Amino acid sequence: MAIEQARETVAGLVGARARDVTFTASGTEAANLVLTPAIESTGAAGPIKRLVLSAGEHPCVIRGQRFGASALEILPLDADGRVKLEVLEAAIGGEGRVMLALQAANNETGVVQPVAEAAAIAHAQGAVVVCDAVQYFGRAQCRLEALGADFLILSSHKLGGPKGAGALVAASENHRIAAPLLRGGGQERGLRAGTENVAAIVGFAAAAAEAAAEIETEGVRLVELREGLFNEVVAVAPDAVVFGAAAERLPNTLCFAIPGVSAETLVIGLDLAGVAVSSGAACSSGKVARSHVLMAMGVASTLAGSAVRLSLGWSSTNQDVRGFGEALARVLASMRRNQSAA
Repeated sequence: MAIEQARETVAGLVGARARDVTFTASGTEAANLVLTPAIESTGAAGPIKRLVLSAGEHPCVIRGQRFGASALEILPLDADGRVKLEVLEAAIGGEGRVMLALQAANNETGVVQPVAEAAAIAHAQGAVVVCDAVQYFGRAQCRLEALGADFLILSSHKLGGPKGAGALVAASENHRIAAPLLRGGGQERGLRAGTENVAAIVGFAAAAAEAAAEIETEGVRLVELREGLFNEVVAVAPDAVVFGAAAERLPNTLCFAIPGVSAETLVIGLDLAGVAVSSGAACSSGKVARSHVLMAMGVASTLAGSAVRLSLGWSSTNQDVRGFGEALARVLASMRRNQSAA
């Protein structure tokens, strides 16, 4: 009963039927489940042959998809981190029926993609549209009919809910996954075998409902905090570059680089100062790797190597922002002293 109540809650928040919500262990699992050519579609003109996706997609989409390499087409991003619709249209109009995977918002830069416009183009060509809404859900109005997606990928912990819960939401029964990842006892209407994590699922629904109820006021609050972070950065590094600054972005994400400052050194220094940041996706917090998203945006490799991502959430405060600014000032001062001594 608790699971079914949670299913009703999540479905209602995205404008779906409860029967079309499949709970998974994560957004990653949901992506692996749906990104397959084994989709049976009502009235479709042939099977799905190709997967078209943007170069900025989350690794669980790029690596988790179940298409062969020859069936994969990756779309470039413009300098603001958005896909170009004319390029997307040309790719979808190629040979063979297509699945389009396009995230609602990027997990590193926070840049919002034109999902509704892309979905309209894709559907005109008979394509199936999958939207990774993990970052978007709970931070912006996330309705299936508005996005135009056939499937949504969601995750609990991005909302402050428990880790270990996610969901794949279908817009209708017009598209059916014919090749589940996990087979067994038939849970989740046969799409995801295995005993459900009841506590995580219930927590997921509770966090989602809370986030939805406060989405407008929380968005304003997070934008103020994000701008506060930016002010702290430029106060000690006036030459700092913010990625995606000219595009619509989520209120909780700031991705920046200080030219000449190694992301690796900065991440380690801030970590020692008690501030958790990453040089890419938040799931890479404390790790350093060159961002595939920034490279796809055409950012020079030297600048991309300086990129750091900051993320805010429901528990973030003005005190956290000030604490970050103080830590950043100390770390940069130490780095500059060491450079001078060398």
